[in-house]
Amino acid sequence: MTTKGLMSDWFFYSHLIAFCALSEHKNLHHCIKILYNLQNPNVFSWNVTIRGCAESENPKEAIFVYKKMLRNNGCIRPDNYTYPSLLKVCSILMLKFLGFEIFCHVLKLGFDGDTYVHNGVIHFLVSSGELELASKVFDESCLRDLVSWNSLINGYVRSGRAKEAIRVYRKMQEEGVEPDEVTMIGVVSSCAQLEDLRLGRDFHKYIEERGLNLTIPLANSLMDMYIKCGSLDGAQRIFDNMENKTIVSCTTMVVGYARLGLLDAARKLFDEMLEKDVVPWNAIIGGYVQAKRSKEALALFHEMQASGIKPDEVTLVYCLSACSQLGALDVGIWIHHYIEKHKLYLNVALGTALVDMYAKCGNVTKAVQVFNAMPSRNSLTWTSVIGGLALHGNAHDALTYFSEMIEVGLRPDEVTFLGVLSACCHGGLVEEGRKHFTQMTSKFGLSPQLKHYSCMVDLLGRAGLLDEAEELVKSMEIEPDAVVWGALFFACRMHGNFLMGERAALKLLELDPHDSGIYVLLANMYGDANMWEEAWKIRKMMRERGVEKIPGCSSIEVNGTVYEFIVRDKSHPKSEQIYDCLIQLTRQLEITEFTYGLPQYCNDFLLGLELETQQSNSVEIIE
Repeated sequence: MTTKGLMSDWFFYSHLIAFCALSEHKNLHHCIKILYNLQNPNVFSWNVTIRGCAESENPKEAIFVYKKMLRNNGCIRPDNYTYPSLLKVCSILMLKFLGFEIFCHVLKLGFDGDTYVHNGVIHFLVSSGELELASKVFDESCLRDLVSWNSLINGYVRSGRAKEAIRVYRKMQEEGVEPDEVTMIGVVSSCAQLEDLRLGRDFHKYIEERGLNLTIPLANSLMDMYIKCGSLDGAQRIFDNMENKTIVSCTTMVVGYARLGLLDAARKLFDEMLEKDVVPWNAIIGGYVQAKRSKEALALFHEMQASGIKPDEVTLVYCLSACSQLGALDVGIWIHHYIEKHKLYLNVALGTALVDMYAKCGNVTKAVQVFNAMPSRNSLTWTSVIGGLALHGNAHDALTYFSEMIEVGLRPDEVTFLGVLSACCHGGLVEEGRKHFTQMTSKFGLSPQLKHYSCMVDLLGRAGLLDEAEELVKSMEIEPDAVVWGALFFACRMHGNFLMGERAALKLLELDPHDSGIYVLLANMYGDANMWEEAWKIRKMMRERGVEKIPGCSSIEVNGTVYEFIVRDKSHPKSEQIYDCLIQLTRQLEITEFTYGLPQYCNDFLLGLELETQQSNSVEIIE
């Protein structure tokens, strides 16, 4: 073309540039080189180059081509085909301010009346989170086609404003615009957010009656809706009828099974998946964490790494939650090092999970360090550090952080106040506890739940204010549970108020007659008061009701592996050495007890001997 002088022919060079920019074998570097070396390239050549860059792996290059176009001595004026691609780039790359500059160019050049440009503007505004402005542009324009309706509906959905999305859909119906598959994905996703199963079924029925094409994305959206609305059967029917099941389809069902506690079914489907990326791995790991089967979740995480799948922030959040549940500090530290080594951004979710892990695994100092190093925090982050400080008895520090949280303008929730009241309880701060408990309702409009009441009863009870604690229980607007009555019972036992303790214990037995711990503790309390006959009656009642003491279970982490033990457990290969160590510890305790005196409360074994002795004496007297 160069030797024959065809580069001066706009038809030939335009088609060459279009081929380099948009064809299957495109070469954008060659395309841009040709464009910049032409004397007066036409607007078509600029537009196809901009479009080619916008659809490439480096869409930002489209902006540089546009700037070069504007600097071309004013010879070329952009047209209505220039701006849709540029607005799309700003939407993809979240270039909000640059997008508004381009929007100003559109208004100045008068292209806002073009349908394609108008739709691009709405899509950009929606993607930038400017929904009110997008709605204003949409409402004030007469250019409303299906694309603009879909952009607005799906924009509301992505922002979590499902009700507004449904409202726009109803308005679309009123104006006689027929929806397509993209529209239905938006409204079905709205039903999933609202957990409105009835409305979701109505939309599913509408899709079938209108004969809309059940594309894979639409089928996945319907499955997701049914799962989030608690109807696994509806999702299962769609899944079973799908000819081409994608990773998203299978992952959606894995999430559904896990959410309903069907982990075996979730694992079976997961194992059957021929292709897995990080998303299904996150789904199955998250399912095990939510089911409190954290040891298996961490085993899956190791399996994921062995398979060569790189974890993302979501994976690490789940694994840190598993470490929190298990107290697996070594694994949590390894994950923290992984985050630092791979320079992962410490977003709010990941940072909060780290704070929570360190706090629950016993290193509250590191939890505070991570908290202070976080670039941004939300109310959950503050709640985690407050709860962690409270858990470790740092009551005053917890209350200081709570005050700072209020000062920065964040609103506490019920969980935050649970941490605050726990801090007051651990620190014996009765007046502070009363104040914050009252402020829950008076200042923040939060209704105290059972856990808040149990904290207050525990706080008052530990301080010896038993009458006030009992009055609080009686004044509760919700029915007190075993935890509330248990807090009162322990306080009564601590301070030797056996009459009130007996009332609390009998309430506990009403609530859960099969809890062996209540019987044992009540018998212990009678034993402390030398009321051996009453203690024997409780033991007898326990036997008659067939209540057996549940074996205790404990866990320990050694070199990143969590080991679990129950009473008389000999499954561990080193059980003999473990029991030898326990015997040595017991002997040390016996020496301590002999030196400093026995503890206030006898253990169950000693109490059992005393009960048997008293029972034998009673029999001898009767005889």
